[in-house]
Amino acid sequence: MVRNTKKKIKGKVVIDTELCKGCKYCAISCPKGLISIDKKFNSKGYFPALFAHPEKCTGCAICAYMCPEIAIEAWKEER
Repeated sequence: MVRNTKKKIKGKVVIDTELCKGCKYCAISCPKGLISIDKKFNSKGYFPALFAHPEKCTGCAICAYMCPEIAIEAWKEER
């Protein structure tokens, strides 16, 4: 008997809210619309990006590529 052992790939995104200046490039470029802008200021007075729906992320990393402040890390995980 052969079992289906295919693992599910999910994305993981970490946003350093203190580096983020709220430019919204990541939110605009996310193909699934998973990033929004927080309603709370960071310590520098910016509204940082917020990873709103981590369960839907595929780990494409477009958000990280678009970030001019290098405030976003993105990768794929097997689950």
